[in-house]
Amino acid sequence: MKQIDCQQCGTAVLVEKFSIPHTSVQWVSDAATSCPRFAEATADARDSVCGTTALSCSSLSQSIDDAVREGRLPIKSRVEPVIGDALVADAL
Repeated sequence: MKQIDCQQCGTAVLVEKFSIPHTSVQWVSDAATSCPRFAEATADARDSVCGTTALSCSSLSQSIDDAVREGRLPIKSRVEPVIGDALVADAL
C-alpha cells in the first residue's frame, strides 16, 4: 500500500489500486477526526434518524486519481487462485 495525502486537507491514507474502479483505502488515523468532510458527515449522522450516511470525500478521491495519473500510484494486477491448481501441484 502507498501513502497518499489529500490535496485539500492533508489527511494521509494508505491506498492500493487493482483496477480503475477498484481502490482499497486504509485510514492511518480515525477518518472522523482527521478529515473535515468525514467529521461533518459523522456529525450529520448523529443528527439523522437512522444514524448512518454514505461517506465519501471527493477531494480524497481526486487526490488518489491524480496519483494514478501521475504514476505515483501504480495499478497492480491481481491474480486470483484457480480452484484445483493446488491439488494438481500437490500431486506432482
